[in-house]
Amino acid sequence: MADDAPRQFEIDLPPELIGGAYADFANVWHTPTVFVMDFLTLAQPPREQVDTDTGQRHTIVPARVVSRIRIPPEQVFELAKALTQQLEFWEQETGRRSSQEPPLGD
Repeated sequence: MADDAPRQFEIDLPPELIGGAYADFANVWHTPTVFVMDFLTLAQPPREQVDTDTGQRHTIVPARVVSRIRIPPEQVFELAKALTQQLEFWEQETGRRSSQEPPLGD
């Protein structure tokens, strides 16, 4: 197979994945060899809690991971470019700007 030949992927989407999974937010972390993206959905409404030791108040946001995706570090750059491109297309199509609201739990 020639390294310079363009690739054409034949993507198979299993029927059980067609609907996808809704996620309210994502958590991204990494190791030296892999980036991990956990996509989460709210499991219950957020609730206030007071730390008994410090008396500080904070909001607990119960969430459940609905999907975990692991990708090699080299692929993160391509993913970032694809997300940026699609966000720009979405903004042009809808006339809306992406939200600058703080993430849930902040």
